[in-house]
Amino acid sequence: MKKKSLSTIKKKLAKIKLLILDVDGVLTKEEIVYDDHGRELKMFNVKDGLGVYLLSVIGVKTIFLSAKNSPILKKRAKDMHVVEVRGGKIPKEGELEEIKDKYQVEEEEICFIGDDLIDLGMIEKAGVGIAVKNSYSEVKNSSDYVTLRQGGQGAVREVADLIIDAKKAKKKILQFIKKPR
Repeated sequence: MKKKSLSTIKKKLAKIKLLILDVDGVLTKEEIVYDDHGRELKMFNVKDGLGVYLLSVIGVKTIFLSAKNSPILKKRAKDMHVVEVRGGKIPKEGELEEIKDKYQVEEEEICFIGDDLIDLGMIEKAGVGIAVKNSYSEVKNSSDYVTLRQGGQGAVREVADLIIDAKKAKKKILQFIKKPR
């Protein structure tokens, strides 16, 4: 178990330059909905979206890294100012070296949020591995931090707020809100 105190987590979060997110179960609830025509529908939490957008304001980039390759992810990513969507990727940790090279970051500058067994490799390799509240126990046990909120219900915003706080960027965010670019 990698559990650390909140003050230790914040010290690690202060170094974060790249947030990598699993999608299903992290940005959405643990459900997949299909319409009458077999099209997949996803419901995203608006506060999670704003949290990711605000991270972009302070220079923290975000990537979606999903086992599924769903076209809807690109639309949501654009809305949230996510820099890249990597879909259909298993094992996810197989993407890590390429991501590090492309974005010129080290592992300690990466935060990954996941919820299921296919996220374990990234949870363990990222500088900060985070599990959402409703994650599998193995994922929670391997993570540095477990969110107070469930996936799809503000867990990503919780982490975004922790990063903003750790980087002492709240004032910059508030200034941006008053006068957006």
